[in-house]
Amino acid sequence: MTATAIRVAGLEKSYDDLAVLRGVDLDVAQGSIVALLGSNGAGKTTLVRILSTLLRADAGVASVGGYDVASQAAEVRESISLTGQFAAVDEVLTGRENLVLVARLRHLPDPGGVADGLLARFGLTEAGTRRVATYSGGMRRRLDIAMSLIGEPPVVFLDEPTTGLDPQARAEVWDCVTQLAARGTTVLLTTQYLEEAERLADRIAILHEGRIIAHGTLAELTQLFPPTTVEYVEKQPTLEEIFLAIIGAERS
Repeated sequence: MTATAIRVAGLEKSYDDLAVLRGVDLDVAQGSIVALLGSNGAGKTTLVRILSTLLRADAGVASVGGYDVASQAAEVRESISLTGQFAAVDEVLTGRENLVLVARLRHLPDPGGVADGLLARFGLTEAGTRRVATYSGGMRRRLDIAMSLIGEPPVVFLDEPTTGLDPQARAEVWDCVTQLAARGTTVLLTTQYLEEAERLADRIAILHEGRIIAHGTLAELTQLFPPTTVEYVEKQPTLEEIFLAIIGAERS
């Protein structure tokens, strides 16, 4: 059986009178990509912040890599990496210098070799000696993801990693995420882009009004949507149609 990398049960979080998470349950298998799909304000970032030990839940339990996020926060941090909505890179430094800096902070042997390997892996070797201020949005995001992989964390959280990127830059990031999964990294990806979830995820979880209201493969979610037929052709629903139908059914 496939091991569970992330486990969430009954997770709740409120800000004053606003309930953001209202009993979230979610399992993520080791080595898989799970897309957490939801509208603005659905609670995606709050869930990621709890799983990455940046925020404490009000109720429920969660574990990452077998470590409890509340009582074993240090162990969780050692086994994860988090990439937020905006690239956390130093624009004054070169791409290579950014990577070397993080490798040194992690006390890794041969920081230069680590940096060169990641530059090659993410197609940034030629740009490695340039200041990051000269990079395109897609290049910055690729560098940001490369920095997050220093130390080879088994679990990576990507919180809306393609926000604000143009289609070409978004495709570059998608390639990076696909490479992560190919190497056995577990990825929890939050996104508002339905095409992104459809393209990348092994499984999709729909978070709506603080709860996971559907979770499965694209094929399994498709079965929740009534087949649309015309006189001569059967039309398969898109993920966007499935998402809107599920949310509509939950509201009614």
